[in-house]
Amino acid sequence: MPSLPAWTSRTAARLLVVLLALLMTQSGTGSEARTAPSTQSATPDRPRYDVTLRGNADGSRWTGRQQVSFRNASTGPLREVYLRLWGNGVDKCGTATGTPPAVRVSKVRGGTASRPTVNCTALRIALPKPLAHGEHASVSFDVSITVPERNDRFGREGAFRFLGNALPVLAVHDAKGWHLDPYVSTGESFYALASDFRVALDHPSNLKIPATGRTSTHPGRPGRSVTVSVARRVRDFAWAAGPFRTAVETTPGGVRVKSYWAPETSATGVNLTRKDGAAAVDRFGKEFGHYPHGEIDLVMTSEFGGGMEYPGLVLLGTTEEGGAVVHEVAHQWWYDIVGNDEYGAPWLDESFAQYANASFYDWDTRDCWSEVDWPSDRTALTNSMAYWAAHRGEYHLVYTAGSCALADLEHTLGADTMARLLKRYAHDHWYGVSTTAAFKKAAQSVTDEDLSPFWKRHRIR
Repeated sequence: MPSLPAWTSRTAARLLVVLLALLMTQSGTGSEARTAPSTQSATPDRPRYDVTLRGNADGSRWTGRQQVSFRNASTGPLREVYLRLWGNGVDKCGTATGTPPAVRVSKVRGGTASRPTVNCTALRIALPKPLAHGEHASVSFDVSITVPERNDRFGREGAFRFLGNALPVLAVHDAKGWHLDPYVSTGESFYALASDFRVALDHPSNLKIPATGRTSTHPGRPGRSVTVSVARRVRDFAWAAGPFRTAVETTPGGVRVKSYWAPETSATGVNLTRKDGAAAVDRFGKEFGHYPHGEIDLVMTSEFGGGMEYPGLVLLGTTEEGGAVVHEVAHQWWYDIVGNDEYGAPWLDESFAQYANASFYDWDTRDCWSEVDWPSDRTALTNSMAYWAAHRGEYHLVYTAGSCALADLEHTLGADTMARLLKRYAHDHWYGVSTTAAFKKAAQSVTDEDLSPFWKRHRIR
């Protein structure tokens, strides 16, 4: 592990919150499951999810119906789709706990479902007939979600429930085939195309429901309310439930920031998180492109490990020192707006978010690259989660070495050129999917200097 720069105690503490949370999680298992390469475009594209769920008394169980419509963007016929049931990732098929899988799908219409594979995180649905290029189709199904008994991105803390990666979403098929990678707890496995969601959550009125998208809550049956959320062009949908305290403010840049926190959370930390979160969404909007979703929810509790990002919603462990809010807000650009395969190239979102975090807090990064220590010749910044999950003690390099590599690129190109590069790069991949090759090409386009030695020195392969 490299030594860390002598940053101020407050900013160092925030980084340590993220790193310690990562090192304490369990790694996933399994190998990449992909079909033979093809020349097809990423598909199914233009997904639209329409979801209606009803929650029980404490928000720990949700049942209802989900429909997803999509188009075939590939040149060849689409004969099947896969749903990713990421909520089953930790407990797999329930064998670890002796209980049924946390996320179950039944009564499928619009296709024929097989048995779940990849530890119950992938469900194949054969379409009734091949879908030609440009044609649309839809599948619908009943879904049952049970929040597991652990403090996690899909889990619970006291009276509060976190439903990150709980909703079934479509897998992606691209030139590498179907992306059916295993779930990993250290980092993320997720890869999704920009999608539209309309989600109606029927819940007890005493529960507050932060969620992805623009939300509104209306009276339901006696003692119950319905929170409706509409989200456009996002990678995923997440929500939380519990007796949160709340506050709402609008930033000078016009973004509505809705804060939710557990009553026992440090008041000092809540105030600091709210302040930094609001400032970050406006600052990054100026640096990378205006935040397009209009609303972002900050969900704060005292015991949640580190932070976790979702489109329009972040989960934050919050102490008197605040939390990792700036890093997680930066993910709204580096993962949600500018997408990437988080299993295949995690540095494209984590390193970029941490670079933005360091810039926000004005950390001194002039010499941080000199402090990077590579454990072996096989270690590269651009390694996939298959490598990092097998080398958990090295995963911090995606944050430390990754942000330092981008800082070193800034020193190489100049601050103004780096700023133009990132804004143009974000613009060119807005709502799309980027790759390491695409970023290297974008960086090379802004300078006459050959950057090949730079990529080699920083192990960006």
